[in-house]
Amino acid sequence: MKRLNGKTAVITGGNSGIGFATAKLFISEGAKVIITGRNRVTIDNAVKDLGEGAFGIFSDAGNMKDITALPEQVKKIADRVDVLFVNAGIASFAPFEQTSEDLFDSIANINIKGPFFTVQKLLPLLPAKGSVILNATILAHCGFETSTVYSASKAALISLTKTLAIELAAKQIRVNTISPGPINTPIYTKMGIPQEVLTEFAAGVQAKIPMNRFGAPEDIANAALFLASSESTFVTGAEIRVDGGKSITF
Repeated sequence: MKRLNGKTAVITGGNSGIGFATAKLFISEGAKVIITGRNRVTIDNAVKDLGEGAFGIFSDAGNMKDITALPEQVKKIADRVDVLFVNAGIASFAPFEQTSEDLFDSIANINIKGPFFTVQKLLPLLPAKGSVILNATILAHCGFETSTVYSASKAALISLTKTLAIELAAKQIRVNTISPGPINTPIYTKMGIPQEVLTEFAAGVQAKIPMNRFGAPEDIANAALFLASSESTFVTGAEIRVDGGKSITF
């Protein structure tokens, strides 16, 4: 039997990378999947590629107006949300002394304020035994220069996971975090780094990963499937690090 048969999942930032891979896997496991994104064209293309069982909503994960409107848009497609994967996020890096207020706010709005209120606004649609999954990063545990705001925003999600796990336990809603290590996704090219610099950076990072490779979006999708399914009904407030062992090295 398919592990998500009859379930409805909402995946923010589901038009590419980890979100898209997770949507694809969830659909193959029987779920109806609603993906969100802030680019109408990429959302429409992703829904087309995902095929039957996929639906798209234009919604900016860092815009409170869009977040507030999201529940009514979801209700046009489904009457409940069994799984909420808060995946949308951005990665921007700068030395601490050169970090501007605008850069701080842009990261914080999408990486922590957006997830906080996305869960809050969609909570009335989550039934008992629902699952909330937040997407963080192992950089919340590893010091990495130029990542002060990004790492702090994702560390906040890990803390939020623990608090929400306690607060929502009475509603029988589980809340967990996935912390990816280096994953091959479009997020790196979106950072505007020249290809030759990116190649050199990737080689240096890969050399420090015990499993000697970057992860694939599907690696994160498989962890999300576990947390979304009945296989994890006694798991809440947990963090699953999917990083090839990177966070345990010096």
